Amino acid sequence: MKVGDEVVIFDGSGGEYHAAIRTVERAGVRVRIDAFEPIEHESQLRVGLVQVVSAGERMEFTLQKAVELGVAWIQPLMARRAKVRLEGDRAERRLVHWQRVVISACEQSGRNRIPAVRPLTDLPDWLAHASTATRRLVLDPRAERKLSQAGPLSGEIELLAGAESGFEVEELALVIHHGFMPVRLGPRVLRTETAGLAALAALQALWGDF
Repeated sequence: MKVGDEVVIFDGSGGEYHAAIRTVERAGVRVRIDAFEPIEHESQLRVGLVQVVSAGERMEFTLQKAVELGVAWIQPLMARRAKVRLEGDRAERRLVHWQRVVISACEQSGRNRIPAVRPLTDLPDWLAHASTATRRLVLDPRAERKLSQAGPLSGEIELLAGAESGFEVEELALVIHHGFMPVRLGPRVLRTETAGLAALAALQALWGDF
């Protein structure tokens, strides 16, 4: 882009600014703010995705597409069957990278509120904290209830998706003990990078803004 081009910018707190580029320098770009538009692109159904960390580019794919599907926030988790282990400086660097992926996805999809990527933690530690969600759902291919039978839903939802090979029996029992309703996505078993996204899309179609 060059001087004089019009752009839309946002600061992550809602709304967007119509602006024009004034200077393009090596250290940055300066713009002239022309107008603010208090437009919102958020769903009335606030879904937080609690995702066990997956290996390679799968986690990045999940974060990117979850933002496009309207996720409100993301909680990365460590569980027993997670294929990757993160701690210390490596975990901190990965969190910074994941937040950048989320910001980029907001730019691409037109969202002007940036979903937070919460600090990485273990499943039991996360469950020990109080929740304000109106409904907690855990994806389980063996569940008796289908996702479409979990509603009607409104307010804030916590959606928990496991690792590549799911949760161990003890973990799933602990999750259910903390108020999560097991639900399945049809008769097929979905991959970890697919399951949460499919559930997000279904939730938006059933009770959100699709």
